[in-house]
Amino acid sequence: MRLRLRQFRPRVGLVEYRVVQPWSPLRHTALADPLGEYGVVVGDHDGLSRLAALFSFAAYSRRTVVHVPLRSGVPLDDEAFIDASGGRVDLVLMHHSLGLRPSAWPRVRRRLTAGTPLTVETREERTERDAAAWLRQSGHRDTREWLRPVTYARTAFLIGSRDVFAAASSEFAYAAGRGIREPEALKGYLALVGSLTHELPPDDSLRPPELDITFKARRPYHRFKRP
Repeated sequence: MRLRLRQFRPRVGLVEYRVVQPWSPLRHTALADPLGEYGVVVGDHDGLSRLAALFSFAAYSRRTVVHVPLRSGVPLDDEAFIDASGGRVDLVLMHHSLGLRPSAWPRVRRRLTAGTPLTVETREERTERDAAAWLRQSGHRDTREWLRPVTYARTAFLIGSRDVFAAASSEFAYAAGRGIREPEALKGYLALVGSLTHELPPDDSLRPPELDITFKARRPYHRFKRP
């Protein structure tokens, strides 16, 4: 998939970071805090497809911070559901090897001005290969290959590495394709189509973090022809 991005080179002290954002916002997509009442992504086909591509790009961009502003999207029909789940947050994807502390993010974010255009291509076959590699090792509880959620400054950080980002990308791609075939979505309702909860670290607490993926079409797909 071709991704149009906006690239920034903010400097904080002696360190320069590379940050990218989608060139155009994911207007009909929202994220509720994975560490809040109920972590959930609500998105249409475009939003979930572009999240799949952004996770794929993040998988192979160890020195890049992927920032997806989601707080300022258009109000959704299910906005009350988002509010009840903890309210909208932005999304940041980054590798743990980058060493950027979430507490430093507000200083980086303030410097995201005068970005330059960037176009990249994601390779689905490579993403699927590395997603399969993560699935093979995910059954081992002592693995370090998880998406580690941190929330700071109204931003949800998912911190991981190549294979688990690839696995999350595949989950979003599957969810985007499944959404337009779900009977509830065809009628214009919210449909649960996937989850990243199994990519988060194992947690035996009474309320472990969760992150489900839901599909909401901008209009009912009553004219969509099922295969």
